[in-house]
Amino acid sequence: MKPVILEEVFSPGCHTCKELEVFWGTIAKDFPNVEFKRLSILDQEGQEQIQKHMIFASPGIIINGELFSSGGFNKEQLTAKLKELS
Repeated sequence: MKPVILEEVFSPGCHTCKELEVFWGTIAKDFPNVEFKRLSILDQEGQEQIQKHMIFASPGIIINGELFSSGGFNKEQLTAKLKELS
């Protein structure tokens, strides 16, 4: 399995961001090669990712350094992408 980095740029109080975190908790066991990182928009690293990827809505989802989605996510598409990269 190839290592995969899944980053979530989240904002405090974001309902969809919380949904992503909960969803990841349900599928994480299926992807032991995926490192899940949460980056707050209030922190420097989160701000850098917002600017780099032009993220205008939370959550911003970055997979292996490339923007996957912004402002929401599709569970099936996210799972398929992680399987493709694993």
